[in-house]
Amino acid sequence: MAANLRDVLKRPLVTEKTSVMMQDNKYTFEVPAEASKTEIRQAVEKIWNVKVLAVTTVNIPGKTKRRGNMVVKTSGYKKAIVKLAAGQTIPVFEGM
Repeated sequence: MAANLRDVLKRPLVTEKTSVMMQDNKYTFEVPAEASKTEIRQAVEKIWNVKVLAVTTVNIPGKTKRRGNMVVKTSGYKKAIVKLAAGQTIPVFEGM
């Protein structure tokens, strides 16, 4: 487990799709590649004092980009979709 709970959650991901998911009590975070579902659940529950029903993780691969004759690959990342119990919210996302 990470030394600090806030190290498990790198940043919230706010896009049009994740904004729609927030209406269903689903919040999306970027997490380290080695973070497990249990660590993510514990971090969210302890930081915001909410009840997590489910955690879904997705590994997003890097994209291939072309710059002239050079081919480079952007780094991938891991994201976690956290579903909260009915009536609970995370205040970080409010007002976005």
